[in-house]
Amino acid sequence: MLRPRYLLPLCLLSLAGCRQDMHDQPRYKPLAPSDFFADGRSARPLVEGTVARGQLRVDKARYTGKDNGNDVAEFPFAIEKADLLRGQSRFNIFCAPCHGRTGAGDGLIVRRGFRRPEPLSSEKFIKAPAGHFFDVITNGFGAMSSHAAQIEPDDRWRIAAYIRVLQLSQNASLQDVPAEHRADLEQAR
Repeated sequence: MLRPRYLLPLCLLSLAGCRQDMHDQPRYKPLAPSDFFADGRSARPLVEGTVARGQLRVDKARYTGKDNGNDVAEFPFAIEKADLLRGQSRFNIFCAPCHGRTGAGDGLIVRRGFRRPEPLSSEKFIKAPAGHFFDVITNGFGAMSSHAAQIEPDDRWRIAAYIRVLQLSQNASLQDVPAEHRADLEQAR
């Protein structure tokens, strides 16, 4: 008869032989050839018409900034104060290093010797449609690289709306201020 002190190590030893790890199971390396499927590929092609989660983009203008190849003039959704605040936040993170907080083209990157971008308050950009800013943020332009991977499409529109706010703030006159708020500005002087 086995003594109890020998029984425990014997049980542990027998259980060690039953171990099956996932690394021991059959599997294919990505894009490796396979005899299992008739086409000889281990990676299966996507089913036609498959759309990845979050990638159904029915409104082309909203996700490209263009309509029939032209920049869209209007924003694809109503811009509210929360959108402008979000646009300001994203602008300060992604755009201000080159364009500066006011869009004057005097960001920290420029101060360190990089090429100065044209001020966003210039006549050229004031006349540019909203889709132009979306397109430039998405695809880049000149020395500016694409920010599509870092900034979600709706946030790109919010940045474009905030650029409009910057343009208005730098080119506004007293007549642009509602009459009920003009007195506040006069007192602030």
